[in-house]
Amino acid sequence: MKRMQRTAGVIVGSAVGDALGGPFEFGPQGAFSARFSAPGAGGEMCGGGGWDPGEATDDTQMAILVAESLLEQGGLDLPDMFGRFQRWAASEPKDIGLQTEDVLTNGMPWDLAAAVHFQVNQRAAGNGSLMRASTSAVHFAAAGQEATMDAARRIAALTHGDRAAWEGTAIFHELIRVALEDTDPLAALPDVMDHVHPDHHGRYATVLAPDWHPDQATEFNGAVWPCLGSAVWALLTTADFEDAIRAAIDLGGDTDTVAAVTGGLAGAYYGLDAIPDRWTRPLHVPLPGFDGRVLRLTDLLHLAHRLVG
Repeated sequence: MKRMQRTAGVIVGSAVGDALGGPFEFGPQGAFSARFSAPGAGGEMCGGGGWDPGEATDDTQMAILVAESLLEQGGLDLPDMFGRFQRWAASEPKDIGLQTEDVLTNGMPWDLAAAVHFQVNQRAAGNGSLMRASTSAVHFAAAGQEATMDAARRIAALTHGDRAAWEGTAIFHELIRVALEDTDPLAALPDVMDHVHPDHHGRYATVLAPDWHPDQATEFNGAVWPCLGSAVWALLTTADFEDAIRAAIDLGGDTDTVAAVTGGLAGAYYGLDAIPDRWTRPLHVPLPGFDGRVLRLTDLLHLAHRLVG
């Protein structure tokens, strides 16, 4: 498979998972399959819960902001990226994580806001940095393992002061890099784990083990490690893109983010052509705070090409 097929699969796959999962957020297990019992029947981009059919949530919106900062600044410019996040947060998007909102609106500078939040709250291991990592994972993949994992940690730290969030985002970056190299990311997991910070190795080793099931999670999947573990489980236990997304959403809970992370991984694994047209046609990504812009499939494909230079 051509590398660009996998690259576009990451960007579009993550956005598709996000848009499909959004209407089911915080719902019960099995809700997606209960409503759409026959795979391939159509109608899954149903909207609901405040989302229009095919509308991507804050997960993809922030991923686009990451991408456009990287492209327009010619690389990683953390103050610029944080400023874009702030502009977006100030525009009252339909959804924004509580932790992310506090960090972006607490008036602290870019290099202190997340750290101060963590110092005060002692809780900052949400999946809000993982959810937006599809575009940065694609952009930094060619730079190699060390560089892509380092970039992931630095971007995550803009909004998440807990290193657990950094490490989960770094693992995702590396899994995408491996997949783009035509290597099975699931087979590469043991090597990836060798590069996880020792303080967080244990919890990630648990949720990324081949025999782990999301029902064994000790925290809600809005936390970064069960979210990533659930996405890897969905990829491991299914045989195509559609079934992986269905499995992710059927877990319930933070369905948009679990499905977005699953979609990024499955998109890299199966490629763009594996994503059903009926899911990509209605897909659109509003960008609150950025002049009413709305990105559609052609825009996402163009973005994917630009990100790999």
